[in-house]
Amino acid sequence: MKKNVLKITAVLGLTTVLLNSCGPKENTPLVYFPDMYFPVAYDPLMKAQDAYSDHENEIPAFVKNSFATGLAPVEGSVAQNKDGIFEESLLPKNVDEYNAGYDASKTMTTSPLNPANAAKDIERGKILFDHTCAACHGTGGDGQGPIVQSGAFSGVPNYADREITVGSVHYVLTNGRNAMGSYAGQLNAGDRWRVAMYVMSAFKKAAAAPAAATTAAATPAPAADAKETTTETKK
Repeated sequence: MKKNVLKITAVLGLTTVLLNSCGPKENTPLVYFPDMYFPVAYDPLMKAQDAYSDHENEIPAFVKNSFATGLAPVEGSVAQNKDGIFEESLLPKNVDEYNAGYDASKTMTTSPLNPANAAKDIERGKILFDHTCAACHGTGGDGQGPIVQSGAFSGVPNYADREITVGSVHYVLTNGRNAMGSYAGQLNAGDRWRVAMYVMSAFKKAAAAPAAATTAAATPAPAADAKETTTETKK
């Protein structure tokens, strides 16, 4: 008889617990981990602040980002187009478009980047060239990088022997040419222009020097004529 009473008591107690646990959620008991019990979708662009007080998060990185907690990726980890240049929509769709685009690119002698930052752009272009291009093209731009010297690859041109412009170098970086594939996936639009600027600055100075000298030599002639004309007029 005593065992039956204990069994009945246990069953009634378990039933009571189960019924209470299935009750309405509006009147929940004490919650030890409210963030887990009442999950809130996290918005990385929301203003960072303490969930249990009115104190705002004053971490400097968040303050500079208007208190948003979604910070920019680490430099170099994710390609971004901070320069505002987007050309991928203009990629050639066939051989004729490619050749036409390459011919047009040779007429471009300046990059669209801010000329005031040219020195920094060329400096970054050198770093990117050494990391991305020098394995084949060589640090001297002579086409004798370690991969070529190992005999694994050949036919890489010497920049000094080629008629190139900053536009054509950028075009090849974007679209590839001959055995060289496109590097649009490795370098963003702005950085491709920086590499092209570095190539022209480092490896084509000798080619640009005669043109500059010719222009400088031709400049004094009009001035001399003007001086002679003035002298004759005074006489």
